Amino acid sequence: MANKKWSAKVTRESHALALEEGVFTWDDPKRIAMSLKKSADESTQRKGTPFRSAMSMLVFYINRAGEKLNAEQRQVLEEAKIELRKLYGR
Repeated sequence: MANKKWSAKVTRESHALALEEGVFTWDDPKRIAMSLKKSADESTQRKGTPFRSAMSMLVFYINRAGEKLNAEQRQVLEEAKIELRKLYGR
């Protein structure tokens, strides 16, 4: 059972980014993207660029939430990816 919980542990205990509480449950894609950008830009423990760290955490959450993520929230998070790219000029 412990192996099934590893992704929750990563999300909770990752020191690469200090995420705001509940960031992936918000309904505003731009707010999510801005929060992830702020966390990535301020992080001193990330391994890659701020953009890669922020996008990786977002994609990681989307992938690990899987079927438990409802269609509306999945759409918000997909739009947050677009907003994140805009914020980093990509």
